[in-house]
Amino acid sequence: MIELDVYNKQGQKVDTLSLDEAVFGTTVRLPLLKQALVMYQANRRQGSARTKCRSMVKGSSRKIFRQKGTGNARMGNIRTPIRRGGGRTFAKLARSFRKRMPAKARRLARNSAILSKLQSQDVVVIDALSMDLPRTKDMVSIMSALKLDRSCLLTVAEHDVNVLKSSRNIPGLEVATAEQLNALDVCSKHKLLCTRAAIELLASSGPQEN
Repeated sequence: MIELDVYNKQGQKVDTLSLDEAVFGTTVRLPLLKQALVMYQANRRQGSARTKCRSMVKGSSRKIFRQKGTGNARMGNIRTPIRRGGGRTFAKLARSFRKRMPAKARRLARNSAILSKLQSQDVVVIDALSMDLPRTKDMVSIMSALKLDRSCLLTVAEHDVNVLKSSRNIPGLEVATAEQLNALDVCSKHKLLCTRAAIELLASSGPQEN
């Protein structure tokens, strides 16, 4: 069992939460986690880099001058890669870098990422997080009270517009719901800040990941 301290907005400990490691897979599956991270990063690649090969360059296919008798080195058409303005020898073509993983494998990778954060004591649980008005200053004070001065992923149970607007101007802080959470989001941040409702939702049967 993993014991987590639960804090309020003022950074005071108010309760303790016990989590069973078996819920998140008992051990961190590093090969599966690596596969998921590669997939998410590959799917972010645009893949639109493109250069023109000799067949794409405009120009005549006629030989520039005859083969012999001119005193020049033999030469083909104007689109040859060895001439200025010609096509590239090994041209880059637009391609898709997308990779796929089964939904169950993605959930297992997400659980391994969360478990690694739990084992390294990089998970902070806050009792509740709600705001009447969107104010960045209030969110900064909460982060300061919880001593979160590095990159952080704030995980909430449900979408909250005020929390999102209060967090989006803080460098290194991102907000995600428990349903949106994936392995790359968890691993790319130093700390994982979860509301109590969000961590309990993740520790239950688990939401379906996108």
